[in-house]
Amino acid sequence: MTRFFYACLLAIFPVVSMKSPIFGPQDVSSVEGSSVSIRCYYPATSVNRHSRKYWCRIGAKGRCTTLISSEGYISKDYKGRANLTNFPENGTFVMDIGHLTRGDSGLYKCGLGISSRGLSFDVSLEVSQGPGQIGDVHVYTADLGSTVTINCPFKSENAQKPKSVYKKLGQIRVLVIDSNGYLNNNFTNRAHLSIQGTNQLVFSFVINRIQLRDAGIYICQAGDEESSADLQVLKPEPELIYGDLRGSVTFDCALGQEMANVAKFLCQLKNGKTCNVVINTLGKKAQDFEGRILLTPKENSHFSVHITGLRKEDAGHYLCGAHPDGEPKEGWPVQAWQLFINEDTMIPPRSSVVRGVVGGSVAVTCPYNPKETNSLKYWCRWEENENGRCPQLVESSGLVNEQYEGRLALYEEPGNGTFTVILNQLTNRDAGFYWCLTNEDSRWRSTVELKIVEGEPNLKLPENVTAWVGETLKLSCHFPCKFYSYQKYWCKWSNTGCRALPSQDEGQSQAFVNCDKKSQIISLNLNPVRKEDEGWYWCGVKDGLHYGETGAVYVAVEQKAKGSGDARLANAAPAPAEDAIEPRARETENEVLLDPSLIAEDRAVKDGEGPASGSGVPAAPGSSVGQGGGSKAVVSTLVPLALVMLVGAVTIGVLRARHRKNVDRISIRSYRTDISMSDFENSRDFGAHDNAGATLDTQETSLGGKDRFTTTTENTMEDKEPKRAKRSSKEEADKAFTTFLLQANSIIAATQNGPREA
Repeated sequence: MTRFFYACLLAIFPVVSMKSPIFGPQDVSSVEGSSVSIRCYYPATSVNRHSRKYWCRIGAKGRCTTLISSEGYISKDYKGRANLTNFPENGTFVMDIGHLTRGDSGLYKCGLGISSRGLSFDVSLEVSQGPGQIGDVHVYTADLGSTVTINCPFKSENAQKPKSVYKKLGQIRVLVIDSNGYLNNNFTNRAHLSIQGTNQLVFSFVINRIQLRDAGIYICQAGDEESSADLQVLKPEPELIYGDLRGSVTFDCALGQEMANVAKFLCQLKNGKTCNVVINTLGKKAQDFEGRILLTPKENSHFSVHITGLRKEDAGHYLCGAHPDGEPKEGWPVQAWQLFINEDTMIPPRSSVVRGVVGGSVAVTCPYNPKETNSLKYWCRWEENENGRCPQLVESSGLVNEQYEGRLALYEEPGNGTFTVILNQLTNRDAGFYWCLTNEDSRWRSTVELKIVEGEPNLKLPENVTAWVGETLKLSCHFPCKFYSYQKYWCKWSNTGCRALPSQDEGQSQAFVNCDKKSQIISLNLNPVRKEDEGWYWCGVKDGLHYGETGAVYVAVEQKAKGSGDARLANAAPAPAEDAIEPRARETENEVLLDPSLIAEDRAVKDGEGPASGSGVPAAPGSSVGQGGGSKAVVSTLVPLALVMLVGAVTIGVLRARHRKNVDRISIRSYRTDISMSDFENSRDFGAHDNAGATLDTQETSLGGKDRFTTTTENTMEDKEPKRAKRSSKEEADKAFTTFLLQANSIIAATQNGPREA
């Protein structure tokens, strides 16, 4: 029985040829005295919008005679009862024809251009007998799935006699229902008699949920009295939907208030054998429509079904209806649709699947109507629940779902009918379907599936970075050789996008083993770091206006605690500077003097004023000076150190005077010639920890200061004295200098506990 029902529907909805881009209703039926409205669709190109539209009738010899056109022509037979209206913005035109007669039945064409050569679509119009009395027979018309009431009159003498209704099948009668309680199985739960009382000379036969097979002649009987009724079930004319390949369409279904609490469905008719459920309110979805269909309930038992990413195989006939099982059943209300897919579409082709790796990124290109540049753009994620839903993730006005902050951005550029959505820091949970849409033309909505595959991100950069206010931060991003010709960039993420920042090329990257020569490091410098610099930063690639892969790093900005920042920096330094090894010195021809700036600092310490700003010798962490206390600890440390330096200078002067007659003067550089670099690198053995809090430049710690000092000394001595040092004198001077260093170290170590006790 179900197959018969579907076969009848397909007989009503014949297959439509998809070769012509013009589309309209293939069969239209009506009754005498009524009117019809016939809508035809065409591709909304500039040429088609301005082309001639026409409605013509096909004659016996195949010639099509124009009855009405968009250029103002109207035939004599149509004057006063027909008009043609073009809707170029929608790509449709409509013929409204009123006061129909049986003579209007026939074959017609709606088309563009010249009637005999233009693009057209064939339409069959059938006008049948209208409801009313024809002789002794009363004619009733009803729509499929609706309710009809057939009135059966009788004379007063038959008021007390049994009532019954028969259906005529050829030459025989089949009892349908009677007043004794009988009901034919074909009408179970959908037909009944209504008898008002003995005062009424009529009883009623009511049929609910009209089926196609209910059409026919019925005979009402009261006693020996009979009357006839002709029930005509009107063919359901499918509503037409015109969709573009890769575009989207919406089915708006209205089934009546009585179906408000009944499960709804949309099914697609296939091969006359079944109507496959595409989606229903019980949670069922067809596999072919996964990720690209939504059902939205509305008021008064209305609901809409939205399908995006249209394919050629989506074209055909659909039924939306209601039934407790969420699928079509004979006798329940349905609404018919016919979907036409235009392959000559303006929507550009694009991949329906994008792939990304965990930790990587994807860039999705979304099409929209180029005429709607100022429309709001959205990106949402399709969720598989009962009806399907698509919560919004980002929009062009700046709204970003809080769960996607720092990893999702929407770019309206290049503005040529596409916008780009970038999602990075991918996880396995990001796999699924996403929709591109705007707040205007819904026909351009599209869907894309994101798949997470095995692999590693192409861009390499740190995950999280902590920066200090006032310092310099360098962020480096490593690009493999595959992106050698691409434009690289750094940007700071915000709700409104990712603002580009100046960056610099650092040359080749060693992070990739296969193509070092063409790999690159692109760096972003923040100098100085400010508190407002905190946030997400992206590095990425572009090819013209098309975005490629991106990577993200979060920069946390902190303020150093007073008195503790220098200590942290000193602990992080690879080696102490030369100034931390020994006091800064200045050479003369015959003696070594303390640098005047250091003497000034020492005097300031003795006076209790603390170290001078920029001296390079800040207090050690936890000392009284570093905490703003007294200067006793500093005085007790620096005074013995100054005395040791003074004794050392006098000793060296005496030795030099003893050999002045026989030995040339030797520069301090000569003393230091045989001192190994390890003596300076292991500076803690010589009391360098007294300057543990000093702020030192990493690159100058082991080489920079020493090079500058040596160069100055060498130039001074070479200008004034030739190099004539004897080996015996040098050895004696080396011995004296070594003895001096050992004594200085012992004295400093002995005085370390003094300041703490004091």
